Amino acid sequence: MVIKYLDMNNGYPTNLTDSQWQILQKLLEPATARRRKYPLRSIVNAILYISKAGCQWRMLPKDLPPYNLVFYYFTKWRREGLIEALMDALRDMVRLERGRESSPSLGIIDARSVSTTQHVSAERGIDGHKRVKGRKVQLVVDTLGLPLAVTAHEANIHDSKGAAGALEAMRFKYPRLKKLLADAGYAGEELRGMAQRLLGCALEVVRRPDECPKLFSVIPKRWIVERSFGWLIASRRLARDYEFYADTAVAMTQFVFIRIMLNRFS
Repeated sequence: MVIKYLDMNNGYPTNLTDSQWQILQKLLEPATARRRKYPLRSIVNAILYISKAGCQWRMLPKDLPPYNLVFYYFTKWRREGLIEALMDALRDMVRLERGRESSPSLGIIDARSVSTTQHVSAERGIDGHKRVKGRKVQLVVDTLGLPLAVTAHEANIHDSKGAAGALEAMRFKYPRLKKLLADAGYAGEELRGMAQRLLGCALEVVRRPDECPKLFSVIPKRWIVERSFGWLIASRRLARDYEFYADTAVAMTQFVFIRIMLNRFS
């Protein structure tokens, strides 16, 4: 079989650098990898392009691999849990490079409601508080703003109920975790007990100062997760939820975090 090598220097800012690919290649491609018509590096470049540019799969530039092949790999890696595994591995690498333990001791959780298009599954609802019809992304980050868990559900589900999926996704993964910080939307004995039971950590609700309850104020540590949301919406694919399934939206969010962490090794 003749291997078709695409131009890796086609000028797209989202393309992996050589050093970034060396990191991903160790995690993504086994030493005895089979010969492919399209290198895995070009497949990853195509997914990174989609996540940043926000275009449809069918509108991938012609100098990237065919869109149906790129979507096949994205779906395959999502179903196998490989995208989440890559995100976790890169997070651990960044933490170790910063002189931290791979397992954090403190996490921050928050949610963001995102509008969806009409062409999505039934997994959407209306967030009456934010007046958003779509899905809600639950995000847990460490003190560096790096992802510990990403989940998605209907926007009409309250934060304290939707957080259960995020806590379950973190189970058995972070042995050093001692505390989760959250806003008032996560108050309640049920969720606090779930955090203790599943993660062995305390859930602390950090409220705004009583003297200015309706004014914006920076709450120590809690602002970190808001910054992470800011990183995400810089990618046009996440500015609005275009994915048919919630699981696909989660995987796309994880892939954006992969790009964000890889940029620290460029």
